[in-house]
Amino acid sequence: MILKVTIDEKTFPLEVEDEMMLNAQDAFQKMDADMNQGWQMSRMWVDYPNDVQRCQIAADKMLTAIQHENTATVGLMSAYILNKMPGIQVIDIDTTGDITLTEIVMS
Repeated sequence: MILKVTIDEKTFPLEVEDEMMLNAQDAFQKMDADMNQGWQMSRMWVDYPNDVQRCQIAADKMLTAIQHENTATVGLMSAYILNKMPGIQVIDIDTTGDITLTEIVMS
């Protein structure tokens, strides 16, 4: 599967192998369990993030992983987003520090 990621108006494809999607289910469940406790999203606290907010959180983690060249985390966050929102076409990650401005484009 391919997730197109836009950062600072540059779009690039991230390929996520089917095997990663299958093998990461336990990690996805742990991520969801962590987010079920609530999450600080920029200036607001969200008690129970919805699927879009969960993808925004994962995208924020992906941005940090890209900046630190942590390819394993980039792959995991990409897989999580594709798993959480089937049909996602592009995720445009906000780089201004406001996680809520990250946009998700569905097909």
